[in-house]
This record gives sequence, structure tokens and C-alpha cells, in this order.
Amino acid sequence: MFGATLLLAFREIRRHILRSILTTLGIIIGVAAVITMVTLGNGVTASVKDQISSLGSNVFIVFPLRGDRSAPRPFDEDDVEAVRNQIAGAQIVAGSVSASATAFHNGADWSTSVQGANTAFLNAQSIELSEGRPFNSEEETAGRNVCLIGVKVRDAIFVPDTSPLGLEMRLDSVSCTVVGVLVERGQTGGPGDADNTVIMPLKTVQRRFTGNDNIQSFVVKYDADYSSASIQEALVGLLRERRLLQEGSDNDFNIIDTAQVNEALGAATGALTAMVAVIAGISLLVGGIGIMNIMLVSVTERTREIGIRLAIGALSREVRLQFLTEAVVLCCLGGLVGIALASGLSWSLAAVIDVPFVFSPSINILSFLFSAAMGIIFGYYPAARASKLDPIEALRHE
Repeated sequence: MFGATLLLAFREIRRHILRSILTTLGIIIGVAAVITMVTLGNGVTASVKDQISSLGSNVFIVFPLRGDRSAPRPFDEDDVEAVRNQIAGAQIVAGSVSASATAFHNGADWSTSVQGANTAFLNAQSIELSEGRPFNSEEETAGRNVCLIGVKVRDAIFVPDTSPLGLEMRLDSVSCTVVGVLVERGQTGGPGDADNTVIMPLKTVQRRFTGNDNIQSFVVKYDADYSSASIQEALVGLLRERRLLQEGSDNDFNIIDTAQVNEALGAATGALTAMVAVIAGISLLVGGIGIMNIMLVSVTERTREIGIRLAIGALSREVRLQFLTEAVVLCCLGGLVGIALASGLSWSLAAVIDVPFVFSPSINILSFLFSAAMGIIFGYYPAARASKLDPIEALRHE
């Protein structure tokens, strides 16, 4: 019986194909909007997490703050050494400095930034190489003129499809030998472009570019078994003591916990995605109301048919099942079309806004089931109304 009812439902939908398409538009748009918004939201969340993870996991980034009328007071190597030796749970502590520079090679030039760091800094921030090697201890200690370059610097001044390893380049007036190429990282959530940078040993940049021994910022990679809050509290206390800050005065430095930033941004993007999905879900309800409206019209149009069926022995529940099936089939077809439309939209928009396409089977299945539920909820009243018609009165209907 159910199979026959299903065939009748498809026959009625095909007989009024244009009306059926217009009726399901609300469901199609609702399903497509919900899935697209959630998929893009998942892509944005994944992109944000990738950017934060490029700063390193379980990492504090410490940098000085500018005062009201003064330049920020930098750190020095003694501060870095004190944190390394006195903070329990600190696995890697490494300082960094940076400056703007122009890179030259083979007659080409490119504006970039030069960063002074050591291998420990690269390890703390999970910076990897696509080719070549990191600095060795002798190069770091002596401040040799060697460098690691980002992919944008490589592409801008070196011959395409050739390895720059072992070649000489110049940063302003400082020559250096390329010993490694950084993997492509994109934006990292901090200032500047992580792919448009040149990394040299810390002492080299201090001596040849900044002209002092200051540390502009440093990273602290901590053991995940330790509480980040307790480590941060100890770090604040140590730095306040070393910087001779009076009790009650504000810190003249800031500490960023990448884990907390990741969690906060993930929660914010998740909440935004949920809010947009709820708003888009309203169109599903509107579509459901459209289904109810057209099914009521269908009951009125087919009153005589209903009367004939009831008169020749059809049960009320069979009439109710027929109209309910038609409503559910309409909504399910709309849901399937909406899912197909959402897949294309999500893939296209993800490419436009440069976020990964994160396919979520759960939201697609849930949207389909929700559209089917709309057919049951909004199709039940018209179906019940059809099943309660008086056969005699229905046969008299013109």
C-alpha cells in the first residue's frame, strides 16, 4: 500500500510540476542556506585554527607595550635566560627581533622583513623548512651571514624552478647565504606576511640591522602537563620583578596565550555560525508554511477525487497517508536539491574567501531529516482535513 501511495504522490507532483517546483523553493533555499553557512563557518574556524597553530601550540608570546608618552621598553637576553631557568614548565624560551629590509639578487629587488631568531624559536613556533637546513649552533653563536627565506622572497628574486640553496643574496647592504626555504604558511594572525620574510641568526640581525642587543619579543613554549594559568602567573611575576614595576602599576608588557586565543576565536566563529544558521533556518519554516498552503489548495482541488475514493471503500487513514506522503516527498525532493545546491555554493564561496572547504556529513543529513520533518509537521493538517471529508458532500463538490 505504501508503494502505491508513493507512486500516486509522484504522479501528482509530476502533474503539477511547475507548482511543485515553486512550492519547494522555500525548502530548497532554506536547506541550501543552512548547509552553506555552516560549511563556510567550519571553513573559517579551520582557517583561524591553522593561523593560530602557525604561532605554535602551548606557546606564550611576550612583547613590550608602549607607554603613554614613551616607546616600549625592550627585553634583553638576561630576561630570556631568567625565564628559561626560573619558570617551571617552560620547555623552550627564545627571543626575536625584526626589521624592514630590501632583498636583492641577480638584479631583482623585493621589499621584505628580516627576522632575527634561532633554531629554538623555529621549533617553538613549529616553523618548518620545505628544503635546506636550519642554522647550526656555530652559525647562531658567531652570528654568521646565513638565512632562511620565505616562499614569496624566493619567487620574487630567484630564478623560477631552481633551488636557491647555497646562493648569495643581499638584504640592504648585508650579504647572506641561503641555507633553507620556509614552508608556505600564509597569514599567521600577527603583523606582516609570514611568507614574505627572511630569517637570520639573532646575533646577526642585532649586530647588522638593529645595532643593539635588545630583544623585541620572545616566545615561551610550555609543557602541556602544566597549567597555562599558573605558568602565566609566574611569568608575569618574574617579568614585573625584573622590570622593577611597583605594586599597583600596570604591566608594561603583554602576554598572548595561543591556546586561549585559539579557543576564544573558535568559540566566537562557532557562535556566529550557529546564529547565521538559525536565521537561515527560518526560511525552512517559511517553506514549510508554503507546503501547508499548497496542500490545502490541493485538498480543495481534489475534493471530488477524495469523495470517490472514500465512497468506494478507501479508509480515512489511507487518504491521510496519501496527502501526508505527497507533502513529505515534496519536502524531501526540496531537501535533496538544496543539498546539491549548497555543495556547489559552499565550494565556490570557500574558494572566493580563501578558506578550506570542510564537508560535514552530519549537517547535510540533519538538514535533509529536518526538511522531511517539515513535510510531516506542515503536511499533517491538510492530510487530516482530507481524511475527514464527508464522502457525500465531497461528491457534490464542483
